[in-house]
Amino acid sequence: MQETPERLLIIDDDEMFCHVLDRAMTRRGYEVVVARDAQEALSLARQHRPTLATLDLKLEHESGLQLLPELLEVVPECRVVILTGYSSIATAVEAIKLGAVNYLCKPADADEVLAAFNKHDGDPQIEVADQPPSINRIAWEHIQKVLQEHDGNISATARALGMHRRTLQRKLQKRPVRR
Repeated sequence: MQETPERLLIIDDDEMFCHVLDRAMTRRGYEVVVARDAQEALSLARQHRPTLATLDLKLEHESGLQLLPELLEVVPECRVVILTGYSSIATAVEAIKLGAVNYLCKPADADEVLAAFNKHDGDPQIEVADQPPSINRIAWEHIQKVLQEHDGNISATARALGMHRRTLQRKLQKRPVRR
């Protein structure tokens, strides 16, 4: 008797990334469905009951962190890996607290995604940076933390940081600063 393939839900607004990951995972024997926003993701989750999901942290008009608990309410057995080009310590911690099994920085290939789904234990041998993060990286992390504390509300975050809302929006549109 043939085993049913695992079902993977890819939730990302980057069309090219979705296409590449879809093809790679399909070749590896996964049954794949793709959603571009929260509403489509929840609908597909109800319909297909995925066992695995990748969730982009920053969807076009939505936060993956806000979608995560809703997704797990629909399919509690689903193992979710957060993928993002906008990584921060604050969002990584929140993603795990909200039920994600792992958190990966983009770009990530199919093998890295599969490894993230299957990694259950921490690695005490992981390399610790020789240098502390740069001031720019610390500022980026602080902005992300305050943004998270204000549930993604740009105006409230700008007030809390003492900066103009448009300045904050410009900072958030840039890629995170490397260590």
